Amino acid sequence: MKKEFFRANAGLLIADDVGNVLACTRADVQGEAWQLPQGGIQRGEEPFQAALREAEEELGIGAQYLELIASYPAWLAYELPEGYRSTKTGRGQVQKWFLFRFTGDSAAIRPDGRELSRCRWVTLDELLSLVAPFRHDVYRTVVCAFKPYLSP
Repeated sequence: MKKEFFRANAGLLIADDVGNVLACTRADVQGEAWQLPQGGIQRGEEPFQAALREAEEELGIGAQYLELIASYPAWLAYELPEGYRSTKTGRGQVQKWFLFRFTGDSAAIRPDGRELSRCRWVTLDELLSLVAPFRHDVYRTVVCAFKPYLSP
């Protein structure tokens, strides 16, 4: 199994109108494995389009309920622990990050059950305390970059 590549991925920091962000648990991991919505970029797909597609597929959030606020200017990468690597994910993820404001009704957010099992709104500080250590550096970078857009 070839695991030396990093998978291209789009990450979403989805904020509500008071600056909380949507954190989700992975459906395929025992216990509470919290993360932000994200997903692979398909061949020929732009990262922004991948982000919108993933929001629809994983959370049932249509593009009409996502207002783009900012994007992180560089690609960020993290390495997966050996046990999480696969032919799909490779050695890790290289991600393009987007900040969206959610304009819909939170009751309409429906995790797909295949990748994400549940979601909740959390503060930025709480998000950083919830995520797996291998994601922490990327998430801290994204949070620091996007926090000014979420401050009242």
